[in-house]
Amino acid sequence: MKTKVLQRVKKAKSRIWLFMMITACMIHVAAAQVQFPLLSQPALQEQSATFSYGKQETLTALARHNEGASLADSKDTKDRPNDFKVRGVHLDLRIQVMKLPALKKLALRFSKAGINTIIMEWEGSYPYDQDAVVSNRYAYTPEQVRSFIHYCDSLRIDVIPLQQSFGHLEYILRHDKYAALREDQQDLSQVCPSKPALNKVLFRRLYKEMIETHHSRYIHIGGDETHLLGHCKLCQRTVDSIGVSGLYFNHIKLLCDIVTSLGKTPVLWADIALKYPKYIHLLPKGTVFIDWNYGWSPDRFGALDTLLSSGYEIWGALSIRSYPDNYFLTSWQTHFGNIRDFIPFCRANHYQGIIMTSWSTSGEYAPVYEAENALLDLIPIRRCYPISGFDILISAYLKAIQQKAPLNIKEFITRYSKQEFGFNDQEAKEFTAALLQPQKPFGDGINNKLKGKEQAASASLRQSLPTLPKQRPLLPPNSVVQDAVATAKLYHRLQPKQHKALFAHYRLMQDIRVGHLRFQQIQQAVNQDTQLLQHRSQYVDSLSSLLDTAVALNRRFNALNQKLLYPGALRTENKVREEGMLQLYNRLAQNRDEK
Repeated sequence: MKTKVLQRVKKAKSRIWLFMMITACMIHVAAAQVQFPLLSQPALQEQSATFSYGKQETLTALARHNEGASLADSKDTKDRPNDFKVRGVHLDLRIQVMKLPALKKLALRFSKAGINTIIMEWEGSYPYDQDAVVSNRYAYTPEQVRSFIHYCDSLRIDVIPLQQSFGHLEYILRHDKYAALREDQQDLSQVCPSKPALNKVLFRRLYKEMIETHHSRYIHIGGDETHLLGHCKLCQRTVDSIGVSGLYFNHIKLLCDIVTSLGKTPVLWADIALKYPKYIHLLPKGTVFIDWNYGWSPDRFGALDTLLSSGYEIWGALSIRSYPDNYFLTSWQTHFGNIRDFIPFCRANHYQGIIMTSWSTSGEYAPVYEAENALLDLIPIRRCYPISGFDILISAYLKAIQQKAPLNIKEFITRYSKQEFGFNDQEAKEFTAALLQPQKPFGDGINNKLKGKEQAASASLRQSLPTLPKQRPLLPPNSVVQDAVATAKLYHRLQPKQHKALFAHYRLMQDIRVGHLRFQQIQQAVNQDTQLLQHRSQYVDSLSSLLDTAVALNRRFNALNQKLLYPGALRTENKVREEGMLQLYNRLAQNRDEK
């Protein structure tokens, strides 16, 4: 009898334990749905699945997984190739530091499309401890970094820290604390590789700080675009002895040895190794090279066969924002072509990883000095529109790595525009043609014949994009301006039936381009005008009108990107875009007050 009672008690305890576990799981799921409402709110299924920041539409941009019919997030996996063990994206936080919720939503979207790796180029946004002077005004806290990585862990995404360790170190070397490490005291881009003791101390310290918040098996050490190799006298002597390759790989080996001593695997960009491959064998066998190719010949940096036969693991990297992109020119055709062509190339050459890079700036800086050797600031050269405007390229990449066949660009854009914006066949055709219309710099259109009336600005567009007074036809014809106006006209005519805030990015980017081209027309005319004093007031009026338009564009920019960037960053982006026309206006108007 006693035995039966004990058995019943045990069964009851088991049932209670099972009930408690089920209840705990239900509570955990409910909590997750509260914390991440995008997973559970049916109302948001009608919203955009990419960055979409408008005044009326909240941030629902990265909820594409709710819709179940995304081009990039198809649940049909039978045709998905499984050839890349690393399916990654690179996030550049050098000048456009994303708010933490936006970062998490972006990671969520990536995970739903099969992304398993994010390379984080934190730069000055990282919360350094012993090198706190390096961290900028938008730096995350250590808790925020850990929160992001913990969230990525829950999505099964590996977060690899990228710590530049050779070139692209302006954000560190600008500070006097690191003056002894500079290759050049004016060009602050590169450490001197002939000072191994100093380099070892600094980079071991920086890597250890990265490891405190990251637990990836990898550390990306940079190593690209080291343009000052052999510049200083110490390095010249090394080059005379063992060549540029020896100089480069001695430093890279030092870095890799630090990484491996910390139990990690080094990753680096492959361009300099391709250019000077002689001593590539010095690196640890586990080293990973990333062959970055943004639409050029495979042998641009050097013979690729050397890298392919080296025995090192290779990943490929393409780009959705890179040279010559800026706020006024986007190479849509190049980026789509890069996605279409380079992914199959990586597969054919058995690369084990593929990375989508997205660069907010060139990585080069213009110094501003108060006096000799008294640096005030470093101004980034060539800013790009934020990543929020490039959803279609992100979707194209995510789709391309999920299918065996190369991306059909026109077919993809057509399907995307129908799905995202509800366009019919004709509207999708027009959108595709507009997006793939080559964007040329202003100088390419000088003295070309004007286009016909079909490419003239619409009446509504003329109200927001002013022209010069009719009584002074001093501006030379420019076909680039006419093409830009025609594209802007089309974007304003097309009326998306859904995801209107997402489509607003295309309109804004094109309106910014048209405004800048108008300014360049005025600037060219001013420089060529032999009767400038007589025409000055007319130029001033036109510039004043453009500046008024810029204010309206800035408001639109803020509305679309306020969930992505901080207010100070929004102000900086707006100021940089209008700085040229503001300076010319103040000069011609002899303005002594703020415009």
